[in-house]
Amino acid sequence: MTHQRAAALMVLATLMWSMAGVVTRHLDAARSFEVTFWRSFFNASMLTLVLVTMRGSGLWRGIARAPWPLWASGACWAVMYTAFMVAMTLTTVANVLVTMAIGPLITALFSRLFLGHRLPGRTWLAIVLASLGIAWMFGRDAASGASFAGTLIGAFVPVAAAINWTVLQFASGTSADSGSDEGIDMLPAVLIGATLSAIVTLPFAYPFQANAHDLGLLGLLGVAQLAIPCLLVVRLTRELPAPEISLLSLLEVVFGVTWAWLGADERPSSDTLIGGGLVIGALVFNELLGMGQRRRERLSTVQP
Repeated sequence: MTHQRAAALMVLATLMWSMAGVVTRHLDAARSFEVTFWRSFFNASMLTLVLVTMRGSGLWRGIARAPWPLWASGACWAVMYTAFMVAMTLTTVANVLVTMAIGPLITALFSRLFLGHRLPGRTWLAIVLASLGIAWMFGRDAASGASFAGTLIGAFVPVAAAINWTVLQFASGTSADSGSDEGIDMLPAVLIGATLSAIVTLPFAYPFQANAHDLGLLGLLGVAQLAIPCLLVVRLTRELPAPEISLLSLLEVVFGVTWAWLGADERPSSDTLIGGGLVIGALVFNELLGMGQRRRERLSTVQP
């Protein structure tokens, strides 16, 4: 898989992730922990179907004998699934998104500290510019009075994501060092995370209030907004460095605003358009410079 194709697939995964906000705005009765439970439940159900089809009965033996990176990644997925939706019920959407904007910086730091990865200056600059863009988009709304508890819980999302991308990169590097093409099968980590999230939120979700309409929308979220893109991202960690994955994931904010505009008639403000342009510009800047560097490296290898 080429780097350009991997980056394009990562953008697709981010686009699918971004549906959560607009879909939840059309729910009739489901609220708070029940939304998280049903989303994780349908996610786990879809993942079970897919992974059993792919791995057969060996899936469960593999999970039982799995090394620590699989369980660590699964725990991170569970925190990401749960903390995001819980934070959304305690504070403003803007405050959650601003908090999540620190993800690329944390991921870059973890990659440097634990994996020894050296990031080019262009990537550091793109991370800073993209984070500033998101802060510009939602800074005023976030300052309008947000719950400290919601902000604190929301901070678990970028921290868990940074740990997750770093663990996935470590697992990929470990398998490469051992000479294995397949390496550690990290796909079941997404299933572990969904299952843990559903189990933890079930006591708080009862008694259920969701009707058939809500269950249909939450099923859509569990399958199309979580299961498919999360499996795709696990695969892409073999192609893209963790900081670049985290950087590209910031597009979720821009896409989320667009979904709300098209699906819930929430027109973006001028601040949103300026900040979104800064995010997209930072990502394009990083990818174009990276393409130029890789092209020069290829030319240098073929020249005598």
